[in-house]
Amino acid sequence: PVAAMATILITGGTGSFGRALVKEILARHKPRRLVIFSRDEQKQFRMAQDLPPEGHPALRYFIGDVRDRERLRRAMDGIDFVVHAAAMKHVPIAEYNPFECIRTNIGGAENVINAAIDSGVSRVIALSTDKAANPINLYGATKLCSDKCFVAANHLAASSGARFAVVRYGNVIGSRGSVVESFKRMVAKGAKSLPITDKRMTRFWITLRQGVDFVLARLQHMQGGEIFVPKIPSMKLVDLAKAIGP
Repeated sequence: PVAAMATILITGGTGSFGRALVKEILARHKPRRLVIFSRDEQKQFRMAQDLPPEGHPALRYFIGDVRDRERLRRAMDGIDFVVHAAAMKHVPIAEYNPFECIRTNIGGAENVINAAIDSGVSRVIALSTDKAANPINLYGATKLCSDKCFVAANHLAASSGARFAVVRYGNVIGSRGSVVESFKRMVAKGAKSLPITDKRMTRFWITLRQGVDFVLARLQHMQGGEIFVPKIPSMKLVDLAKAIGP
């Protein structure tokens, strides 16, 4: 397996996906070093308590921001594989703070690419979103730019041997900030109805475990330059609201 006895860095490693990925890597592989790179010290502290409570000799926690290229270079020293999961993901927040979203999602992608090439990383796989296909919001547009950067990075890497690919899937069921979580919270607070922006709206669904398995499999088989898209089911948001709502 590609993760066996390797050194791995996960940007945004304290998020829902990052935590699940770490659990799977530790359960199924024997990484020599597994670095959690994120900017929230409290989330790192909690993760260190939970995964597992007694700690793991391979785990390292690295405070840093993907906007900081020098910090990324330091974190990637001696790293074989990178999973880039850090991003600004909330659509309304991105619309209200466009420059911040651009700096993180596009500038951060550039920094990850350059740091990986400079540090001799072997493979980088970046997480994308279905919203990057024909985007109509800023979040999707920035992720489309990010995807194109990671595909083009294979030419920039030249003889360094670094290879870059993208996985683009849908909404992770039950992840932090997802519509399922939001609807359930509204119902718990006594909401009599649930808000739908547009009745034509649909969502593609994938479980956290499926997403993790997909990324690990693509990390093992990627050649460089791919945008991997799994075949996953879709649902109308109206149907989801009816299923969850009072």
